[in-house]
Amino acid sequence: METTGYATLSRQSGLMREMRLVANNIANAATTGYRQEGLVFSEFIRAAPGQPSLSMAGARIRNTSMQQGALARTGGAFDLAIEGDGFFMIETAAGTRLTRAGSFSQNAQGDLVTMSGDRVLDAGGAPVFVPPGAAGLNIAADGTISTEGRAIGQIGLFQPSDPADLVREDGVMFRTGATEPAPRARILQGFLEGSNVNAVDQLSRMVEIQRAYELGQSFLETEDQRMRDAVRTLMR
Repeated sequence: METTGYATLSRQSGLMREMRLVANNIANAATTGYRQEGLVFSEFIRAAPGQPSLSMAGARIRNTSMQQGALARTGGAFDLAIEGDGFFMIETAAGTRLTRAGSFSQNAQGDLVTMSGDRVLDAGGAPVFVPPGAAGLNIAADGTISTEGRAIGQIGLFQPSDPADLVREDGVMFRTGATEPAPRARILQGFLEGSNVNAVDQLSRMVEIQRAYELGQSFLETEDQRMRDAVRTLMR
């Protein structure tokens, strides 16, 4: 295959990856705490004396949007939304993870947990405990939990020390390296943050990707036919 074919195939491969991401974004447009994801394209250029130049596309760097999602009032005592930069820290079987999805509940032991049963951690990295049957439960903007006017704990708000370390591991869960407190973030009790996906923009992008892929496919088919014709001509 000539270099033009390899260059086009690398572009087609990147477009397929982006199409999968866009489709996943659209599928999660209504998922609480979901962050829209995109793909960064890069170019690899080879230019050596006496050799034909080669330019190939690369699309392996994922980019997660941290734009604030819409806040919806639920009135739930354990429904929590984050306003500003920051994440809740969750204890999972694979280690601690960060998330913006704040639809929590209380398990039988009194721990604050996610819908999957993973425990929410406090500012010191310990599980958040709320006494079963606690009356007058209030969660302040800084995460302080109080019942009948008495503070009993504080939900932690964290952010990655290096935003580039943030790696999506699940729909709403992220893995990262070192973390630090998120002083500018605040918690809103009785609210949930929706997905930050712009469905209209994502549908438009899907159409653009489809057209770009079809154009590349047409080029590959034309190039293939040209090479077949050339071989047949040489064999006569």
